[in-house]
Amino acid sequence: MRVNKTDDRAAGPPKPGRNGFRTRDRPDREPPCVVPFGTSPSQAPDCLSPHRIRVMDERIQEHARTLLNWSTDVQRDDDVVIAAGPEAHDLVVALHRELGDRGANPMTLYSSGEASRAHLKAHDGDFSLPEHTLALYEACDVAIHVRSSPNLAALNDVSGTRLAERSRAHKPIIEERLSKRWCLTQHPTNAYAQAADLPLGAYRDFVYGAILRDWAAVEEYQEELRRRLEEARTVRVVAGETDIEMSVEHMHAINSAGRHNMPSGEVFTAPVPDSVEGTVHFDKPLIHQGREMEGVRLRFEGGEVVESAAERNEEALDDLLDTDDGARRLGELGIGTNREIDRFTKNMLFDEKMGETVHLALGRAYDANVGEGQTGNDSAVHVDMILDTSAGRIEFDGEVIQEGGQFVWE
Repeated sequence: MRVNKTDDRAAGPPKPGRNGFRTRDRPDREPPCVVPFGTSPSQAPDCLSPHRIRVMDERIQEHARTLLNWSTDVQRDDDVVIAAGPEAHDLVVALHRELGDRGANPMTLYSSGEASRAHLKAHDGDFSLPEHTLALYEACDVAIHVRSSPNLAALNDVSGTRLAERSRAHKPIIEERLSKRWCLTQHPTNAYAQAADLPLGAYRDFVYGAILRDWAAVEEYQEELRRRLEEARTVRVVAGETDIEMSVEHMHAINSAGRHNMPSGEVFTAPVPDSVEGTVHFDKPLIHQGREMEGVRLRFEGGEVVESAAERNEEALDDLLDTDDGARRLGELGIGTNREIDRFTKNMLFDEKMGETVHLALGRAYDANVGEGQTGNDSAVHVDMILDTSAGRIEFDGEVIQEGGQFVWE
């Protein structure tokens, strides 16, 4: 079909426009709708419509302020590294705005499970330490890591051996990052919502309900538990098929109220590495580096795992335990207190904080938990596993401090 271009020619030559492009007069075109960053829906101008622009959820900006004010105490001229994926774009923008207000200096690292998979699958497995990444964390004051994966199974077909080899090579980077003011947090995505068996909107409500709390009040509430755990010599956990005991003597208990994990809500310590005895059944699934394990059972003698089994993906459990010698010992005992986290979501950042649960971590102990003159467990990994104590009990030095999910002082 022929097209008549007469009218187009009659319109005259195009005129210079913005950025050097040439445009024609469009008298019928509406002026752009300008919405200042952080504008709430109730404050949006009349020109705004859902079809023209998306307004940022106010809770994202509050999340950013919480991370910088409470979790990492960012000050003027601080150098801040933010590791995040594209799904967390809004939170990264909010963080940059807040950092600008403070006169701090952000650098954002792109994070992607699919990119990591591509590198891991192509690599020959002889990993070296990425010196440039180590130098970045050595130079920074604050490190914020935002989990925001669009695909929780991105690493599912990468061998556990390959993942363990990379973890060993990257160990100095992890140690350097943990020496800074650091925080691990999450931005809600469809992938996490699907894992939690929730619609995205309901999952956002769940996430922000757990994150946007009065953390000073949480810290005060948890102090009684921290004090008792600090003074304890032994801890015993009895629940279902679990009966495990360990020494925590001369170790330090930490009141975790949103400083390094957001959300938070736990009190944790490090067991004396060779003291753990008994059997534990983790009745909640574990997802480690994209591989899901269920029904994990471990038996400890002299602090070491001597028997292990899993109802699902036992090979992944074996790979984890074979990472190094320290992967067969416990590096953490944690007691969850956050009752805003009222459901299991297959996400350890949330699940380990759930009220009426205990979590035990295979692998590395945190330096802050290790008392003077004591030795904490050392490993390239730190992997938390959860058990439900709502029908069990926790004892300090033979005295019950929690039974049926309730602390004795509540």
